[in-house]
Amino acid sequence: MAKIKEKACKICKTIYEEGDKCPNCGSKEFTDSFKGRVVVLDHSKSLIAQKLNITAEGSFAVKTR
Repeated sequence: MAKIKEKACKICKTIYEEGDKCPNCGSKEFTDSFKGRVVVLDHSKSLIAQKLNITAEGSFAVKTR
């Protein structure tokens, strides 16, 4: 069974598996080379989300290449 390759949006850093455009911002710029992962459950209360300028819930890359 093949593992699905995750990719991260270069614009908003959302991590996703399917499709050729970001489900969060709609960008078609993505990379499969990223470092770190932050899972945000409530962006309005998260200090990490505020520091990384994340304005939605989900899984995000800390750094994209």
